[in-house]
Amino acid sequence: MFSRVLTLLMGVIGLIMLPPLVMAIALREGPMIHGFIISLSLSLGAALPSLSYSLVAGNRKPVRLSPRDGFLLVFLTWVLASLLGALPFLFSGLSFTDAVFESAAGFTTTGGSTIADIEALPRSLLLWRSLTHWFGGMGIVLLTVALMPLLGVGGFQLIKAESPGPEKEKMTPKIAATAKFIWIVYSSLTLLLTLLYRLGGMGWFDAVCHGLSIMAGGGISTKNAGLAYYDSAFIDGISLVFMLLTAINYSLYYRLLRGKFRDLASNTELKAFLGIFLIAAVVLSAILAVHYGSLSLALRYGFHQAASILSTTGAVIIDYEVWPQAAKAILLVLAFIGGCSGSTAGGIKVIRYAVLFKQAGNELRQIIYPRGIFKVQINRKVGRKDLIYGAAGFFFLYFLVMMITTLITAASGTDLFSSFSAALSVIGNIGAGFGAVGFNGSYGGFPGYIKWLYSFVMIAGRLELWTVFILFMPAYWRK
Repeated sequence: MFSRVLTLLMGVIGLIMLPPLVMAIALREGPMIHGFIISLSLSLGAALPSLSYSLVAGNRKPVRLSPRDGFLLVFLTWVLASLLGALPFLFSGLSFTDAVFESAAGFTTTGGSTIADIEALPRSLLLWRSLTHWFGGMGIVLLTVALMPLLGVGGFQLIKAESPGPEKEKMTPKIAATAKFIWIVYSSLTLLLTLLYRLGGMGWFDAVCHGLSIMAGGGISTKNAGLAYYDSAFIDGISLVFMLLTAINYSLYYRLLRGKFRDLASNTELKAFLGIFLIAAVVLSAILAVHYGSLSLALRYGFHQAASILSTTGAVIIDYEVWPQAAKAILLVLAFIGGCSGSTAGGIKVIRYAVLFKQAGNELRQIIYPRGIFKVQINRKVGRKDLIYGAAGFFFLYFLVMMITTLITAASGTDLFSSFSAALSVIGNIGAGFGAVGFNGSYGGFPGYIKWLYSFVMIAGRLELWTVFILFMPAYWRK
């Protein structure tokens, strides 16, 4: 069973390498042609025998994945994806450590990079970086699950383990149909964003790469300065809208298409997410209006950067590190929040804040009315008690991992604020940060073992921590 899923994943990654290979051949990028051919051959070569046996030999008995199987398979899937995705970077001249970091940063949509000069990279490799973002954004596991009926493998446990947020649900009766619906919406929005970027003045190549990246909730760009390179209010505005769209729970799009508008109006997380964004963006713009002496620039930079950090996209259009301390503090707070559950965004997720905020209110009421019975309501319905426990537990684990990562980074000789910012950035899959990983910084200056630590933390953060750290529990391995 494990081999079926993992070999299917290898085949999927091999197919993803086809467009960059075609581009490398068309542009005669010699080293990358060999790199992609070898990488693709290894991926498909390992996948085809097992797939042929499953599909041709008739070995297609339905297999159900237990929660135990789902957690391990998802973790192995993301590790394998990061290792296979590193091969093209290796052939471009990067060290093995940097290549794995770049691949993990791509598939987890973190967007951090060790490469100082992005524009010097071959165009086929730039396309590959954006593709890792795009497929990682909605989850390679989700794509794999959509194809799993071909192999007779049930996939809901994979979706539960991979999808971001405390609440997982089937939007359609069959999980494969759910996965296909999400990919249709995701692909359609990406196509629309790409066309709008082209309309805004980007060349086709840049429009495609940025469309893949922004829609994935990641910050990878074809330019060293990112979106700031274009200095276009139209491009900034389009990016802002789609960063918010991709940070919203994708199940709401299903309800929207079915005409269930009341579900959107009553959705606790959506209202909280939009409220947080609007308040942060308005306050940030007010601060920047004094800083720049221009309301239009303040609104443009304030709203865009608020959306970028809250959605954990990490795309930047201005050097925010020269902003007033109050403005930077707002960005730091947004980095602690993240987007909605069931979206491409990383971070702690708005729903957990909503749950604990409501519970805190109930605790205060309990002090005033000791005999009262108070419930947490989510989407105008009484929420399960385990959501409160789960949110509290996740908060503890999230901050514990972040603090340990900060301490290890600081022990390597990095200043404390840069260490903290980098830890927050990788666990929340944001990419952008302050100090050493700020607007003009990169992850290239960190020691090799720190990059390996960050690669692990990026994957753990992308998989909501529980999926990874449950594997370290002795009880998990007991039968």
